[in-house]
Amino acid sequence: AQILILIYIVITFGYSAIEKLLQWKDSVDFYENHFKNTSLKNVIPLFLKIVTLLEIITVILCVLGLFSLIVFQDKQFGFLGLTLAAITLIGLLFGQRIAKDYDGAKNITVYFILTIIGVFMLQ
Repeated sequence: AQILILIYIVITFGYSAIEKLLQWKDSVDFYENHFKNTSLKNVIPLFLKIVTLLEIITVILCVLGLFSLIVFQDKQFGFLGLTLAAITLIGLLFGQRIAKDYDGAKNITVYFILTIIGVFMLQ
């Protein structure tokens, strides 16, 4: 189960980061529109860079975690990767709540629950 959760997070965060990087302008435009009625509207490019960087670091830690778990039965990198994923998801949840996108916040909760289960399993 630990391996499957790590793979899930690698796919989810990896695809998200790649999508943002390959379609940067579209992503900025989407989120500027999404947050147009909030205090975050002027800092979207900066926050998007931060989120993308956190996603990339999460993916790297989770891939290292997969390798370490399979080869050495070491849980440290996987634990760190899922912990960073949880922190990132809390930040995303905060943004969705500010934007009053309650359905978006609800969707993030599903990812968060799975991530926290993984954190507990890798302790």
